[in-house]
This record gives sequence, structure tokens and C-alpha cells, in this order.
Amino acid sequence: MTTTDTAPQTRSFEADVAKLLHLMVHSVYSDKDVFLRELISNAADACEKLRYEAINSPGLLGDDSQPRITVTLDPDTNTVTIEDNGIGMSDVELVDALGTIARSGTKALMEGIAAAKEAEGSQLIGQFGVGFYSAFMVADRVDVVTRRAGADIAAIWASDGLGTYTIRPVETVAAPARGTRVILHLKEEAAAYTQAPKTESTIKAQSGHVPVPIYIKDKPNAEPRQIADGAALWTKPKAEITTEDYTEFYRSAAGQFDEPALTLHYRAEGLHEYTVLAFVPETKPFDLFDPDRAGRMKLYVRRVFITDEAQILPRYLRFMRGLVDSSDLPLNVSREMIQESPVLATIQKGVTNRVLSELAKLSTSDAAAYLKVWDNFGAVIKEGLYEDFARREALLELARFKTTASGDAWRSLKDYTAGLKENQTAIYYATGQDLDRLASSPQLEGFRARGIEVLLLADQVDSFWVTSGVDYEGKPFKSVTQGLTDLGLIPLPDGEQPPAAASEAVAGFIAFVKSTLGDAVSDVRASERLTESAVCLVAPEHGMDRQLEKLLAGAGRLDRAAKPVLEINSRHPLIVKLSEASDSEQARREDAAHLLLDEARIADGELPVDLRAFSTRLTRALAQGW
Repeated sequence: MTTTDTAPQTRSFEADVAKLLHLMVHSVYSDKDVFLRELISNAADACEKLRYEAINSPGLLGDDSQPRITVTLDPDTNTVTIEDNGIGMSDVELVDALGTIARSGTKALMEGIAAAKEAEGSQLIGQFGVGFYSAFMVADRVDVVTRRAGADIAAIWASDGLGTYTIRPVETVAAPARGTRVILHLKEEAAAYTQAPKTESTIKAQSGHVPVPIYIKDKPNAEPRQIADGAALWTKPKAEITTEDYTEFYRSAAGQFDEPALTLHYRAEGLHEYTVLAFVPETKPFDLFDPDRAGRMKLYVRRVFITDEAQILPRYLRFMRGLVDSSDLPLNVSREMIQESPVLATIQKGVTNRVLSELAKLSTSDAAAYLKVWDNFGAVIKEGLYEDFARREALLELARFKTTASGDAWRSLKDYTAGLKENQTAIYYATGQDLDRLASSPQLEGFRARGIEVLLLADQVDSFWVTSGVDYEGKPFKSVTQGLTDLGLIPLPDGEQPPAAASEAVAGFIAFVKSTLGDAVSDVRASERLTESAVCLVAPEHGMDRQLEKLLAGAGRLDRAAKPVLEINSRHPLIVKLSEASDSEQARREDAAHLLLDEARIADGELPVDLRAFSTRLTRALAQGW
């Protein structure tokens, strides 16, 4: 290759990229074919971006207006070259594109790949969206020669994937007239990719539906043969598209390597016309919990790619993958202004409603398939209960919960309300971070004794949406750890009698505990909700739910937490024994009061406020035989 005299610049990859490349180079993943899909997907995106820029600058196309991707095989040099005539890159864009990982979620990506490798040995790496870097699974060295459309200069990026890369300018005769040429110098064990039958069949299977024609050359001097026509899948009649076609398009467009759990393909007509091809993934995308919570739906206008940053779906549906192709949006609208378009607002509303409608249909037509979707994405969908008031009713119908009555099964609110007890006026819930701990919470004992089902809410978002004034069929949601209960109104099972009122001695001990603890708690009272445990903590009647309070405090969004209420089981043998202690045992009773508070804190997943004092009191109590 002819180059200029300018010395190449040697640079190091960003730390995260270096780690990723190490995983690529040293991986033992069996399905290495994914690199073809990723590089062809990048090439197709480059062609689509050129089509968009050429709307306002037609001169960028020159005499070469037809987009194409050409794959050249060279068994003699053991190389595979993937070339496009798309937008190309400047040297600065090369550094940004190939020296860094642009999207957030990098740490999760690393951990996901490493975990899959560690746990399963040789699994599909494509589901982690590794893009260009997957080339190093099969190549000892990768050269990228590129020229940006409309530019006079070209550059070459080269790396062996071991931590550094070089960039230098190249003579124009050695570079594409426009676009990018990726040259893979294959490892010996990857030589089979220079053979046309294998590579052609792989491309057809994985990338046959990208919206850019693909050609293959069996040797560098051979005539190119078209192996994919570039017809946009979403423009074809549904009757002509197979399940396999949808799956391969999904994998190519979404950067996933699973299968879609649900496929939506329809054309909306009326005031605005647009086509939707969208998928619910079968597995969680690695970037599901990106801090920016961005969606991954692409926007086209009359088959011209516009942007993948338009918020087509609300953030709580960000797991969806696919595209919308509008017939009504202007082609020359800026990407910055697109979000303010009333046409896009109509599309957003229509697509969101359709997605929720299709999920609702799936929940009734194939409950098992829907529960897999909910298991993967329920924690994200529930964000809509807090953010999307207009669709809250539909989202509540979609919601599924683990409860004290369901075991490992999921329950709908319709199931829950069908089992309401006599005089039950609320839907009870408990929030926390661990289902097992929630299920064994002392605050649930009185509800369990009366057969009252309680929702066990272990996702962070649960602490927010349940406190936002939501109700279901007129029944409000009420925390079992907040305020007084109304359990006395709900009858016990047949044959069981309500517990007797606390004795005078126990009532006196409860008053003593309240006096002893002082402002460490807001109140101490006999409990209706405890049947087995001695004590528990609850939030005041008009206070914040305790789990929400913990979350806000942990995030630095709460200056001061409210003092909890200590509830005491007046029928518990320990409490009865403590109430019988004589006044001469004042010090022991004081120790007992503080230990009861610390016991309640521990049961609530907290530590005693003063660990040394807790240890000292516990030692004294054990030594004295309490």
C-alpha cells in the first residue's frame, strides 16, 4: 500500500477498550461468525448516514449514488475485506469510533462477557453488542482505510488488538473514493472465512436483510456477485416474510444474538402513515440499565435513516429494538428538531399504545411466553407506573407480582383482587431488596394469620410508584410497614378468636420502653400485625415508607430520616416475661428496651445504631440469664 511520508501516530486504547480487546483476542467463544454480522451492520449504517447527509449535500454522492457493501476474499493472503461506499470517517472520527466505546454501559458489557465466558465456556458473544471489536476474534491484525465523503484526504487505522493502534494518512490512490475498507488479516484457524461457500452462506443468513445491497468477490480480481438485494424487510408484505427472516433481521439490526420474544410488524394509515418493525428481545440487553435510559429504536423517513436517538418509545419501553419508517416527516428535518415534530408525537403515541396492546394480547394468548418477557423486563415496565399517568391503567393490567400466596409464581392484580378478604379495602404490599427477606418480614405475620395476600415488591422502582397515588379498581395500595393497620376489621379464619387485649403489666412495660427509648423512636405501641415475632419497626401513619426512605437517604436526597415506630407483640412470651420484672431490675429492663429496638432494626435489614452498646447490653443480658 502506498503511503505518505508522515510518520504514523501510535496511541493506546481507552482502558475499557483494552479490556474488551483482551477478551476478544483470548476468547474461546465458539460462534465467531458474529464478526461478519457486526462489520456488515456497521457498513450498512455508514451507507444510511450518507444517504441522510446527501439530502442537503447531494454532491457527496458524486457519480456513485448507489450504496453497496463488497466483501472480498483472498485465500492467498488469508485476508477478508469488507468495504462500503458510505459516509466514511476523518482521522478524528477514527479515534472516536475505534479507540473508545461511545455508549455507556461499558462496565456492564465487560462484566457480562466475562461472566458468560466464565460460566458457560463458549457462548454467543453477539448478545453483548461488541460491534467492530469482534473482528479480533478472527484476526491477528485489522486495517481500516477510510475517506470521509467530500474529503480529499484519507487515513488508515491499524491495530493487532494488543493495546495500541496507529493512525496515518494514506495516498488517495490507496484509499476508497469514499467510505471505509476494513481488512482482516486472519488467524490461521480462521482461514475458512476466505472460502466463498462458508462466508456467503453466513452473510445471507445473518445479514441478508440489511437495507444495502451486498456483493462478494471470491478473489480480489474476480467479478463481484450480488448475494443480498438490499430490499428493506419492513417494506415487504408480511405474507412474504418468514419467522427466520424476522429473526435474522432482528439480530442484525439490534446487535443481539438471541431470538425475538415478540415481533410487531404493521403499517399505520390515516392522518399519518408509517411502518413499524419492532421486537421484544428474548434476553436482557446488556445496556438495559444505562444511566441515560435511552431507547434503541431507529427512525427512517421513506427508507432514509434519520437517527437512532429520537425518543420513539417512552423510556420504560427502552428494551424494544427495531425501527419506524415514516412517510410524512420531512427528509430535511434536523436531528435536533425531530423530537419537537408533531408528526413524531403522533407516531410516539401510536407505537407506544400498540406495543402495550400487543403485550396485553400476549399475556392472554400465551401466558408462559408473556411471563418470560415480564421476568426480563418487568422492573423496567414498572417505571411507567410512576412516569406515565395516562397509561397507568393499562400498565397495571400488564403488571405481575410475587406475593405471599404465590410461591414462585407470578400473580396479576386481577388475581389478587379476586381473593380479597371480607372488609379488605386496600391492596397490601411490602417493599425491600430481597424477596426471601420480604417473605419472612415480621410485619407480614398478622396478614398471613388472616390469609391476606401481600405483594412482595423487591425492585427499586416499586418504592416510588406505589407511593404516587395509584389504585386498582378503586383499591389503594397500602404498605404493611407504614402506619396503623386495619386488621381488626378483617375476620380471622373460622374457629379462631382474636387475641385478648394486653394485660395491665404488658401495657405498663410498653409505656416504660417508650419512656426509655425517648427520641430514638416516634412511638412505641402494641401491635396488631405481629403474631410470632416480639417486635418490628414501621413508619409513622403519615411518614414515608421505610424502604423509600432508605433509598432516598442512600442517594443523598433526604436530609433527615423520620423516627420509626416500634411495635411490640403484647402476647409474645418474651414481652410477658419482661413485663413481670420487678422495679428493682430497672437496669435490666432498660437494657431490654434498647435490645428490643436493635432486634427490630436487625429484622428490618439494618444494623444497630451503636454496635458497641448493643454488644455490651447483649453480653450483660446473656450473663444474667435473660
